Amino acid sequence: MYGAPCWVSLMTKDLRSSHDFYGSVMGWEFRPARLGEEFSVALSDGKAIAGIGALASAFHVAVAWTPYFAVRNADETASRIRERSGTVAVGPVAFVLGRGALAADRDGAVFGIWEGELPAGWEVWQAAAPAWVRLHTRDAFEAAIFYGEVLDWACGRPGCCDVEYEGDEVVLRSGGRAVARLSSGALEAAPDPAIRPRWQVHFPVSDLERRVTAALQHGGTVIAHEPEVQATLRDPDGGIFTLTVPGAAEPRDR
Repeated sequence: MYGAPCWVSLMTKDLRSSHDFYGSVMGWEFRPARLGEEFSVALSDGKAIAGIGALASAFHVAVAWTPYFAVRNADETASRIRERSGTVAVGPVAFVLGRGALAADRDGAVFGIWEGELPAGWEVWQAAAPAWVRLHTRDAFEAAIFYGEVLDWACGRPGCCDVEYEGDEVVLRSGGRAVARLSSGALEAAPDPAIRPRWQVHFPVSDLERRVTAALQHGGTVIAHEPEVQATLRDPDGGIFTLTVPGAAEPRDR
């Protein structure tokens, strides 16, 4: 589905240290990606979960987990981002599997766009998706307008996503299934990156407390922790991610 999250990736400084941390905390294994020697794919039981690229220093960007959204044409989407006062920091760049770009919305939340082939398991968003995403932003309704115009949300064309409003949140649906949420309350000038506008990447896990303990043992820190529900963690390089108990905090279907 176009406009839906199609992949998540960590932009980091050092590939080996990221492998050590996430291998210990998440139990992931890693294989080389077809994007170059600075990229790898994280696997769980042989299934592609996420990408890791050691390019934060080269691109002069912060270490961060970033969602990518599927688009029909990366060049046209990049133009729409710029036209609506967003920023395209990198790309669109051609890779073996397709073309992608790294961008930021008007409030500074970083996201990516991707035109091309998707890893197995991510072609169609599943009920047991490897990850899900939430935008914590200044104003969810203004953000929905920006992303709607950029990613063709609620455009009525086949293959595009729908948008619903649930109280103070905006819910993105693909094929009737909730795939992302947008919520208000972020502070643009906050010194803590966890409070500033950002896309939050959530990984469902069945053994939350054990993984929180492992993160602390391997140099990570805890930003927020609701026992047996979810925990937001920071890896040793500064990448922020959230672990959730399946069904406890993820987007809800109808």
